[in-house]
Amino acid sequence: MDKRELRRVIREKKRAMTQSDIIDASARLAEQLYQTAQYKNAKTVYGYLSYNQEVRTLPILRQALLDGKRVAVPKVYGDEMRFIYMDDPEKTATGYSGIPEPIADGPVAHDPTALVLMPGLAFDAAGNRMGYGGGFYDRFLAEEPDHPTVALCYEFQMLPNVPREEFDVPVDVVLWA
Repeated sequence: MDKRELRRVIREKKRAMTQSDIIDASARLAEQLYQTAQYKNAKTVYGYLSYNQEVRTLPILRQALLDGKRVAVPKVYGDEMRFIYMDDPEKTATGYSGIPEPIADGPVAHDPTALVLMPGLAFDAAGNRMGYGGGFYDRFLAEEPDHPTVALCYEFQMLPNVPREEFDVPVDVVLWA
């Protein structure tokens, strides 16, 4: 199956999920994340704001703040993605491709060791990731390669093998529920 067809199949499966399915899996994934060394050791979490049927990250971002971590989420400027620090992860507006983004344009986050939570459509056990096709995270991680990375996904998003291209950056840990 090529990337285009794989994206279509995964999107269909995500659309078939109920809100209850999403909330339950998201809560289980959050608990898994909190137990990882990557989360425990992070001073900063570069998260993302969930869109459509993605794993719900708002509770994770709130918990990170409660745990004394700094939180930043992406904002897209043309073909560049920057992480913006947020004290209130609910101060958002619709941004690139309808995805929630911070209202503010700053302060721009700069923590080269921040934990990056990775969105995506499909993953495999080797950490290969198929994103949504924009390449934002791959470009970001190519420029800042020292970040620990964790992907959160639903069980059906875990595949035996994900097609990989030379510019794709694998994730360190994939958690699924």
